[in-house]
Amino acid sequence: MDRWQDRVAVVTGASSGIGAAVAKDLVRSGLIVVGLARRIERIEALREDLPVELHDRLHVQHCDVGELDSVRAAFDWIEEHLGGIDILVNNAGTLFAGQLLTMEMEQLQRVCQVNLLGVIECSRRAFRSMKSREVPGHIVLINSLTGRNIIYPPGEELQCLNMYPITKHGITALLEILRQEMRGLKTQVKVTSISPGVTDTEILPSGYDTLPMLKPEDISAGIIYALGTPPHVQVHELTIKPLGEPF
Repeated sequence: MDRWQDRVAVVTGASSGIGAAVAKDLVRSGLIVVGLARRIERIEALREDLPVELHDRLHVQHCDVGELDSVRAAFDWIEEHLGGIDILVNNAGTLFAGQLLTMEMEQLQRVCQVNLLGVIECSRRAFRSMKSREVPGHIVLINSLTGRNIIYPPGEELQCLNMYPITKHGITALLEILRQEMRGLKTQVKVTSISPGVTDTEILPSGYDTLPMLKPEDISAGIIYALGTPPHVQVHELTIKPLGEPF
């Protein structure tokens, strides 16, 4: 991680779960981190938990990834005040438990906007910053086990993921599109997809806590590994599953 010292990392959905764990680990690794979330008071509380000497390394900005104007305002602030973006961790996501065929369309649209279109806009803005400064940056996509397989969980009450796997399959496609386009544009920017199995976060639907689970820190460790690889190594996909997961 030495080459990332004092560089700028942006973490979306940094108020809880995987995003909060990543933000803390990146600050402790010597980076300047911008935590983006709707609930900025949670990131501010997270900053207070860090050693005092690290407080000024965690910046807090309001951002609703599901609203393009909010994304653009947050990234404008980062470029104006911090000079650009070297690492982006696309972590923000949402899920409304229910059945695709019976839910309100507005809920399905919100999941698509946050989990896919918002990720695309954040990635576009980060890449633009990296390319304009000729920085060999890194974009991380927090994917899911459901981005490769439509899981069939034990018990009908757990079959409630509806739009979520659809958007995560989109992230899997986005990974390869970004890799190809970055190569075609002759940049040294890396892109990595991290696919967790069931993880103990607030997004987890009711009932899933009966299954083997990972901790957010387990996923953060995988991200730190991918970021710490030498310049000629690109971790394309990394799947992290809890031992004993039934899928």
